[in-house]
Amino acid sequence: MSKNIDLHIHTDVSDGELTPKKIIDRAYNNGVSIISITDHDTVDAYTEDLYEYACSKGIKIISGVEISSKTSKATMHILGYNIDINNYEFKEQLRLLRNSRHEYLHNVGKRLSELGYIVNIEKLDKIDAVTKAHIALDIVNNKANEELLLREFNHIPKKGEFIEAIMNEGCIAYVEKKTVTPKEASQLIKKAGGIVILAHPVVDERKDKFTVEEIMNIVKEAEIEGLEANYISIENDMKIDECEKWNKIAKENNLMTTIGSDFHKKDGSHPDIGLINENINLNDEEIERIINNLRLNI
Repeated sequence: MSKNIDLHIHTDVSDGELTPKKIIDRAYNNGVSIISITDHDTVDAYTEDLYEYACSKGIKIISGVEISSKTSKATMHILGYNIDINNYEFKEQLRLLRNSRHEYLHNVGKRLSELGYIVNIEKLDKIDAVTKAHIALDIVNNKANEELLLREFNHIPKKGEFIEAIMNEGCIAYVEKKTVTPKEASQLIKKAGGIVILAHPVVDERKDKFTVEEIMNIVKEAEIEGLEANYISIENDMKIDECEKWNKIAKENNLMTTIGSDFHKKDGSHPDIGLINENINLNDEEIERIINNLRLNI
């Protein structure tokens, strides 16, 4: 298999659709030989079975996680790579973050119910790393919410549209969730021996309205070591490619870069695993640089 890399993938352990082994199968079929599973606030996808299965397919796995952090302005996602997934303090802190997700589920569920939406709290509560995406998907897929959704949106919205219009900060169903700051997330990852990367800065700028200066100030203050510069944002079915811009910013600030699809499922909201069919083609030298920066021996 040729060397291809994707360092931002989600499984059904958090808010993805495929099991970890099915992610390996999809990566294999897409010709991807190096991956990282970066589930939200959990590393439970990483089992001995998974490593053995990946090895049988010729796929190398880089341990990873995506931690949701909060700034005074909006949420920022912090990626950690090459972490010690058995580090007790690290896993305990992730457990506490996941518990806060369930507290959030019950609080936002109550608020959404007051607005007239039917929310399957009992079902959602069984998801270990439950996210806004799980909650929104449950609502928009529920026929019982159809009349209210049509009245509010004039159509049945996708989960992302529902989140942005109803659940995000400043919206009618916004509920604050206990979380960590980018600096605290960074420190947590480093204590577990990992490398810290800011996820999708293009999304932070475009959707959450951070300026580049604000993003870079947070990167500096939190001692973040790199940017996920090679990332395609999909907004209203339009692909936004600002890779050149963010690679340039990373170089100017002496930061490493990574690449990720942010794959959850094949629904058009993110590229496929390996960013196949996208206009991102890292050469072998660039891939080797990423691997070396993450202190890997692959």
